[in-house]
Parts: sequence; C-alpha cells; structure tokens
Amino acid sequence: MSIPRIGVYPGTFDPVTKGHLQLIQRASKLVDRLIVGVAGNARKGPLFSRDERVAMVAEDIANLPEKGCPIDVQPFDSLLVRFARDMKAACIFRGLRAISDFEYEFQMTGMNAKLDPGIETVFLMASDKWQFVSASFVKEICALGGDITAFVTPQVAQKLQKKLGQTQ
Repeated sequence: MSIPRIGVYPGTFDPVTKGHLQLIQRASKLVDRLIVGVAGNARKGPLFSRDERVAMVAEDIANLPEKGCPIDVQPFDSLLVRFARDMKAACIFRGLRAISDFEYEFQMTGMNAKLDPGIETVFLMASDKWQFVSASFVKEICALGGDITAFVTPQVAQKLQKKLGQTQ
C-alpha cells in the first residue's frame, strides 16, 4: 500500500476567484488529496473574515467539476511549512501569473526549503485566461460598481457586492 500524496494550495482567497478555482482543479489532478489552506493573514487586512473565506472556498469547490482527488478546505494561522507538515503534505502548490509573482514566490520557496527541505514547492502557471485576475482587482472593480461576474462565481459575486454595498 502506497502512502497517499498530499498537496497544499494556500492562499488568502479574499475572495476566491475563478483563477484560484482553475489552479485548485489542476492541482487536484497531481495528488491523491488536496488541502486548500485559507490563511488568516491579518496583515493583508482581508475584507472577509477567515470563516467567511473558508465557507466561500468550500462552496465553490463543492460545485467544481472534474476534481482529480478529494479536496478539503482548512483554515490556518501558522507558518505555511508548519501547516503543510501538520497536514502531512509532500508539496505546496503555488500559482504564478507574472514576473512580479515569480520574484516573491522565488524568495518564499527558498525560505520554505530552508525551514523544511522535505516539502517541495510546485509552481502552476495561470492559464492565459486568468493571468490578469487578482482578488485585489476584483474587489476594486466591485467597489467602483463594475461587473465582476467574469472573475468570480455567482455566489462570491453576491457576497462581495453585499459586503461592499454594491448592487448589480
């Protein structure tokens, strides 16, 4: 009997976007179990509480077609490598959209490797359809009354519009 390959895909997911969901779907085809870690990340000043973000991610994943493996959603407030180790993960998935992402991710990967060399980092390039999408842009577009339905699921759009006092 082989040991199941567990991967972690961490993020703030404030809010979860269709770009995140596409990476979750792709990562789920590379491991036996995927854990989506929703970071507390108070220093980023998230719009939604951690519990709200966990619920939104879980709802979107439940509706995700073509999952390659079971996917769990877990909150965390610790170092990412500690969370990955606690989850018995062999790898951490990270999405890359642009050169600016690479510079940050390169540094973080180096630090994580020093903290736990037994956990690999796997980079997944965002598809060209989602390379420009970020949760920050989605929030800004929504706050200014723009249409965000191309970037998030209907349930996330509704929650974001309500949170920002916008109606479509």
